[in-house]
Amino acid sequence: MEKSRIIITCAKGITPFLKEEILKLGFPVIMETVAGVMTAGTIEDTMKLNLWLRTGHRVLFLIKEFTSKDPGELYKNLIEIPWEDYIPEDGYFCVTSNVDNPYIKDSRYANVKCKDAIVDRIRLKKGRRPDSGPERNSIVVNLYWKGKDCSIYFDTSGEALSKRNYRKIPFKAPMQETLASAVILATKWDGKSHFVNPMCGSGTLAIEAALIGLNKPPGIHRNNYSFMHMKGFNSNYWNQLKTDAKKNALRELNYKIIASDISEEAISAAKKNAATAGVEHLIEFLVCDYSETKIPEGEGVVIINPEYGERMGKMKELEDVYKGIGDFFKQKCTGYKGYIFTGNLGLAKKIGLKTFCRIPFYNGDIECRLLGYELYKGSKKDQVE
Repeated sequence: MEKSRIIITCAKGITPFLKEEILKLGFPVIMETVAGVMTAGTIEDTMKLNLWLRTGHRVLFLIKEFTSKDPGELYKNLIEIPWEDYIPEDGYFCVTSNVDNPYIKDSRYANVKCKDAIVDRIRLKKGRRPDSGPERNSIVVNLYWKGKDCSIYFDTSGEALSKRNYRKIPFKAPMQETLASAVILATKWDGKSHFVNPMCGSGTLAIEAALIGLNKPPGIHRNNYSFMHMKGFNSNYWNQLKTDAKKNALRELNYKIIASDISEEAISAAKKNAATAGVEHLIEFLVCDYSETKIPEGEGVVIINPEYGERMGKMKELEDVYKGIGDFFKQKCTGYKGYIFTGNLGLAKKIGLKTFCRIPFYNGDIECRLLGYELYKGSKKDQVE
C-alpha cells in the first residue's frame, strides 16, 4: 500500500505532547486538531507509530476520500475499493464510525452499509466473504462521514493504544496510561533525575516514567494490533522494529523512581503491574502516607494525583489533604519540582504555593490542570499565591 495520510487520535489537551512525539520519531506534522495530529507514511510506518507512541489513542491510515450524500451513494463508493487486497476472505473485520449526515439517525446503520459493501466486494472477487462483528481484535475499518465528505481508514491499532497490556490489576479509578505519559512529558522529566509519585494507586505514573526513562516503547508488551491481520503484513519488519527497540533500551536508571500509597492493596497491585511491564526492579514501592514518602537527595520531580472531591461529603477532608500536600512540598521536597494533577482548582488553592505552570488536560470528561511548583531552597519556596 502506498504512502497516505495518517491520523493519530488523542484525548483533549494531549495534542502538543503527541505532536512532539511524532516529530521525534521522524514523521512530519501536517495538521493538528483538538483531539489528534495528522502525519503521513506507509502501512509499515503505522507499525512504528503503534509501537512507540505514548500519548496517542489510535493510528488511522487513510484508504480513500470521496463524497456521498446518502447511504446508497456511500455503498457505491465503498464497493469500488479493492478490499480483497487488504482483508483476507477467511478473516474477520469490524467497522467503527463517526457520522454526522442528515440521512443517518443511528451510526450503526452507516456501519452496516460499510460492512455490506466490503463483504459484497470480497465475495464478488474471491467467492467467499470474511466474518464481521463488533470486536476490535482483528482488522478495524473506520468511517468518518460529515455532511457529504467521507474518509475511510484502517484503524491499525485495533484496541486503543492506552491498553499497554501490563495493567492486570487496575485498582480504584486509575489514570489512563496515555494520559499518565502526557503528564510526565509535560513535566519534562526524562530519566535524568529522581521521580517520586506519592498516592500512586495502581502505579501507572511510576510505570510509565520507568518506560520513558529506559527509552522502552510502550507498545512492546502488546501482542495484537489490527495491522497484523491485514493481507501483506510484513512480520519481518515488525519483528525487526521490536528487536531494535529492545537493543536500544536501557536496562537500569541512574536515578530513583519511588511510588508510595497508604493502601497495601494498591501497592500490591502496582508491584504486579510493574512486574508485567518489566520495570518492577526500577521502582521502590512504599506503603506509607504521602507525607512520609522518602525523597532522595538531589533534584527531581514529585507528582501527586489526589482525589478531586466529586462527593460533597469529602470536601472538608480533602481541603486538609491539599493543604497537607503544600506543607509536604515545602518541608520535604525542596530542590525538586512539585506537580499536582487535579480536576478541582478550588481545592488546589489550599496548597498555598505559587504555580509556575498550569497545563490543561482532560481526565475523561473532567477538565483538569497539571499545576507545577518550583520548590526552591531558601526563601523563594514560601511564595504564596
